[in-house]
Amino acid sequence: MSRRLARQVAFQTLFQIDLAKGEVENALMQRLSEVALGAENQEYVKRAVRGVMQHITALDTQIKAVSVDWDVHRLGFIERNILRLAIYEIVFMDEIPIGVSVNEAVELAKSFGDDEASRFINGLLGTVIREGGFQ
Repeated sequence: MSRRLARQVAFQTLFQIDLAKGEVENALMQRLSEVALGAENQEYVKRAVRGVMQHITALDTQIKAVSVDWDVHRLGFIERNILRLAIYEIVFMDEIPIGVSVNEAVELAKSFGDDEASRFINGLLGTVIREGGFQ
């Protein structure tokens, strides 16, 4: 299966953890058991979800820094977790081109968010990139 599906599974896992205040490993194992992914894509999901959760405070700080007049916890669960995943990829997963991370985040927002989500995500990620990642 594709990396796009793996990214979607990672996002859905992060969303589930955030919404239900769930335990990371349980949520990961549950989602991975529900979707047929190859070994490489399973590893991507595990690395991305664990990495986001390990760096969640720094990711949220970065989101807050670039989202003027928005508290990260006022963002919807969808937007917040798409941003967390995309910024994690941009900062920590050098093997993924930045443009791919941004485009995939926008596609996730189109699939799961409201009409404005994709523009919002694209704008915030553009600011993160211009400012050079973590502050």
